[in-house]
Amino acid sequence: MKIFLRYIFICALFIPVAAKAQFENFKDSVVQLYGVVMTADSLQALPSVSVVEKLQGRGTVTNNQGVFSLVVLKGEKVEFTSVGFKPKTITIPRDIEGNQYSVLQLMVTDTVYLAATIIKSRPTREQFERDFLKTNVPADDLEVARQNNDENRRRVLMASLPRDGREAANKYLSQQSAKYYYAGQAPPQNIFNPFAWADFIKAWKRGDFKKKN
Repeated sequence: MKIFLRYIFICALFIPVAAKAQFENFKDSVVQLYGVVMTADSLQALPSVSVVEKLQGRGTVTNNQGVFSLVVLKGEKVEFTSVGFKPKTITIPRDIEGNQYSVLQLMVTDTVYLAATIIKSRPTREQFERDFLKTNVPADDLEVARQNNDENRRRVLMASLPRDGREAANKYLSQQSAKYYYAGQAPPQNIFNPFAWADFIKAWKRGDFKKKN
């Protein structure tokens, strides 16, 4: 029993030392990586470049001046990717003195070969006009927003879409409020309410009660 207690006492003495040593090793391996990404041919700052540590997936993007900052560990691989440029991977050295490391990363333009496109003219002017008029041009963001703000479309969406959480909660609270407000007495009948009749007539004229296919 004494030997067991002595063993426990010795372990209790060495656990804080081991934990502190492990923390110090981890703290020493953390590196603040920062730098600038530029084009290799013209040395122009390259914005919106993805800077990702490949093992854990931590990452960031460069700002408008091509500057970035990312916390990594010594020995990790960091990949730089951007549309139109060849990806570049660097390895953080393990023998860095201190906890900061800066890089000036140059990105080389990547040549992309697209499939060949053959342009043929229409045999006649009439056929060109016919095909041109039948071409379905997709709506841009402004046109989509204008269509979504149409009164008829909004009415259809309001009738078909389910209530979200906030609307359902407000509806429930309104029902409970009316229930407790008229507790012990008969609630009013809207059939004798001229304002309710006015709203009903307006809704009827708008076609709110028409059957929707």
